[in-house]
Amino acid sequence: MTRELAAKLGEDGIDVVRVVFPDLLGTDRGRDVLVEHLETVTQRGLSFCRAVYNATATGKTTQTGGVLDAGLPDIIVVPDLTTMLPIPWEPGVAWCIGDAVSPADERPVDEAPRQVLRRVLEIFDSTGLTPVVGPELEYYLCVPDEDRPNGWRPYSDEPGSVYATGRRGDGDGHLLQTLRTLSSAGLQATGGNHEYCGGQFEINLMHSRAMDAADRAFRFKTSVKELARREGRLATFMAKPFNEGGGSGFHLHLSLHEADGRNAFQSPDTTYGLSDQARWAIGGILSHAPALAALLNPTVNSYKRFGPDSLAPWLIDWGLDNRSAMVRVPAERGETTRLELRLGDASANPYLAIAGLVAAVHLGMRDRIDPPRPSAGYGYDPAKAPTLPATLPDALAYLEEDTALVDVLGKDFVRSYVDFKWEEVARFQRFVTDWEFTEYAYHI
Repeated sequence: MTRELAAKLGEDGIDVVRVVFPDLLGTDRGRDVLVEHLETVTQRGLSFCRAVYNATATGKTTQTGGVLDAGLPDIIVVPDLTTMLPIPWEPGVAWCIGDAVSPADERPVDEAPRQVLRRVLEIFDSTGLTPVVGPELEYYLCVPDEDRPNGWRPYSDEPGSVYATGRRGDGDGHLLQTLRTLSSAGLQATGGNHEYCGGQFEINLMHSRAMDAADRAFRFKTSVKELARREGRLATFMAKPFNEGGGSGFHLHLSLHEADGRNAFQSPDTTYGLSDQARWAIGGILSHAPALAALLNPTVNSYKRFGPDSLAPWLIDWGLDNRSAMVRVPAERGETTRLELRLGDASANPYLAIAGLVAAVHLGMRDRIDPPRPSAGYGYDPAKAPTLPATLPDALAYLEEDTALVDVLGKDFVRSYVDFKWEEVARFQRFVTDWEFTEYAYHI
């Protein structure tokens, strides 16, 4: 199989395979492999230091996870050849996603995000239903600006460009170029648009089974960032990169399919046209929302996206075709009946975000959790529903306390993840920000 694939890659002009895998942040890690060595790599895997799961975004290894005390041991990443795709912007290169295992016993690595989602999906199999997910991601495109303290500014500052097409708000056709490249890369982008803020874009991906949707969302983020780098620009999926702009979301559309392909959420003769499974799914998401925030809003910066009138959720609520609600049920029914979770921001790791969503839905269905009545009107009145966690420490505390969700996600993973994130919080709390200097230095 591998030898035949290598021969086919060679015929297609591919002489390098890039084997990538996500770290806890959702950043791609990997190694380039010459095609003539692909068979050996597939059999033996590639060795990486396990500390990759305990490294900060800037590359510093933290004390979490026990890897330093263990002497910085290895993991083995085995290529999943079913995920092989060409890289259009790297002639002669294809890429595939790898799975991390322990070299001692070849058991999956607990903190590997792809394994976390696989574990959740195996538990969900008991329902006899298949989760189908459609990701939507927003990001800012930035250009260098030496006059800015951080060295970057939004690519465009034209106001009123939401849903604009053509060159309004997109002077050199960034969106069209990106959509075409993503299409040729096999990532199944369906369309995109300019968002509310200058330089901000949203691209939607085709719905598919949960693991495939996570794989494509992971590669989508990698691709958009890499394409921007090639142009000397920066594409960032930070939740809120600029004080003067809005935040970037990561919305997940979810439906459940029966074995014959029928949408299990549809029920034409019931209130709201939703089945018991759909109601319980909503109930599960709402019940576990405070803990889910730790996965879907995973950075200190994430919580600067929330708040009244932010066009991001603020309350733990749901609504019928209501974009101000945390869970929106779009108006379509029948085979397109679905839920849209609007909680996540663009910095979320796609595997962990989808794993959290599916885990909460599983618990809602298992425990038959009925949601309250849908929220009506503009969803920023805290008298109507509880508010979401206001900080990352609050969300991490909720995750630690949510034993049912932890059991589905995996205790060892949650412990590693929470420790890693608490260390991030501690580093931020010790750091002196520009705001503090500006606010205090002259007057105090």
